[in-house]
Amino acid sequence: MLIGVPAEIKDNERRVALTAAGVTELVRDGHTVVVEAGAGVGSSVTDDAYADAGAELVETADEVWERADLVLKVKEPVGPELKRMRREQVVFTYLHLAACPDTAKALLEAGTTSIAYEMVTRRGAAGTTLPLLAPMSQVAGRLAPIEGAHHLLQAQGGSGVLLPGVPGTRRAKVVVVGGGVAGENAAMVAAGMGADVTVLDVNLERLAQLELVHQGRFRTLASNHHTLAEQITDADLVVGSVLIPGAAAPKLVTEQMIESMRPGSVLVDIAIDQGGCFAGSRPTTHTDPTFLQGDKVMYCVANMPGAVPQTSTAALTNATLPYVKKLAAKGWQAALASDPGFAAGLSTVDGTLQHQSVFDALAEPLGLSQDTLRPVHDVLRVTD
Repeated sequence: MLIGVPAEIKDNERRVALTAAGVTELVRDGHTVVVEAGAGVGSSVTDDAYADAGAELVETADEVWERADLVLKVKEPVGPELKRMRREQVVFTYLHLAACPDTAKALLEAGTTSIAYEMVTRRGAAGTTLPLLAPMSQVAGRLAPIEGAHHLLQAQGGSGVLLPGVPGTRRAKVVVVGGGVAGENAAMVAAGMGADVTVLDVNLERLAQLELVHQGRFRTLASNHHTLAEQITDADLVVGSVLIPGAAAPKLVTEQMIESMRPGSVLVDIAIDQGGCFAGSRPTTHTDPTFLQGDKVMYCVANMPGAVPQTSTAALTNATLPYVKKLAAKGWQAALASDPGFAAGLSTVDGTLQHQSVFDALAEPLGLSQDTLRPVHDVLRVTD
């Protein structure tokens, strides 16, 4: 199979979908890998490293997209990429289609087969997990208190509170909304930085697990509207990490809750890829990461892990490479038919959507008919 790796074009997105080590594995399996020149520079993967691993370097993204049977990316196609997709092609990347109607529209119009990293599942001893979302959730979660601490500086528009405080002063209060992978990592780092940390989640079993694993380094509370409002009122930093796979994130933190916070408080919305879990959240970029909502600082960067591309690219390739190898060896139909968890990532095929939650989010803005929804098990039954 001919596998293409274009350079990412989203604002300050320096990750790349495949490391040189990943290229080596695919080439050893007999596949051809075409990489856009300069694609790995931000992740410290040089063109020479790709060439030494057996990749073919090309000068333009157009050539990658024109030739590739399978396109590997990090973020959803945007801008000029929307016109490059075609029916005979598979795109494997983070898509977050419920929050990206332009990308969804382009995929449907092109008839491209797309598979979303964030929708792939795996069953194990810990239950159902999201193996391709987890590494970036870990990165974003660990970055959230670091970015929050930075934007609490008065020079950045924050209240001027030091996260760990010093002897004789109060520590900053950090509230983490959602105790999943990102939330756990945010709480772990915030507590490690010396903050006073509380995690809220509706899943009591998950809260018990967090208590057991982290041995009380942060407190946990059952999440409901009353408790959330109570905790947010005196928080210096709120981290939103709520996830409903495939669906738009619920707006759990209301305008009234945000208004109740002290001036200069900071809110970091990790869920912004799925539309955000704070009222008023809108995507920002690494170039212009924050905006003011009243006198509160909102940080809503939609590709947070792009700030640390060396770490993120290595972690992403470690997770995605086994799935890429399956796609390249078997083709998408056979690869997905043999693995129900992998099949859960299928997002678009021949102008149809495969997930009810995505359809529900896009039906009105895109004017979609019910015929656009075609469940994945029907697709694989027909194409097997």
